[in-house]
Amino acid sequence: MLFDRQRVLLELLDALNEPVGSTDFQKLLFLYTREGELNPSYDFVPYRFGCFSFTSYADKRRLVEQGLLDENDQTWKLTDKGRRMARAGERSPLPMARFARQYKNLRGNALVADVYQRHPYFATRSEIVEKVLPKKEDRARIEAARPAKQTPGLVTLGYETKTLEAYLNQLLQDGVTLLCDVRRNPLSRKYGFSKSTLSNACEGVGNRSPLYDMPNG
Repeated sequence: MLFDRQRVLLELLDALNEPVGSTDFQKLLFLYTREGELNPSYDFVPYRFGCFSFTSYADKRRLVEQGLLDENDQTWKLTDKGRRMARAGERSPLPMARFARQYKNLRGNALVADVYQRHPYFATRSEIVEKVLPKKEDRARIEAARPAKQTPGLVTLGYETKTLEAYLNQLLQDGVTLLCDVRRNPLSRKYGFSKSTLSNACEGVGNRSPLYDMPNG
């Protein structure tokens, strides 16, 4: 059984005439969920190369296990089984086909630069921003999109209705630099909120690792 969002991965890859490089696919998935869906299937965070979805990679691992995607860290590629599954979907292929045609010639640094300029917040933690946007004036919107520094203080934040990415974005936008996990048992069936996954995600976006030895208050 597949989640609807996992079917989006398969169907988008099929429309894009995969394989697609990992960085390119993150950008194209981001654009498709913003431009082709009323309720985006995936949320994203600003990461090393721009917009990134931890959840999409967790889904990729599950799809590899089911034999629907090739096991390759550098590309996203359907297996024959995955391609059949993608073409057996209930959704109309037309929106994805239009999207694929619109972006068929945009890849690599040109694609990254396009996303950075149109969605500057997601470039605020990029390690390659000066490479893809060498002109300072082209990076001005990114500098303006950085969350403002906050005065020292405490913020409380639950995760019940949030995706991992939405949770991380709120931490970033509130200027949180240290997350203290006060749960008695730092486990969750909700993806992203168990101890090791949450810790790795926080480190990935530049926050200090969660502390798990805080007393319950």
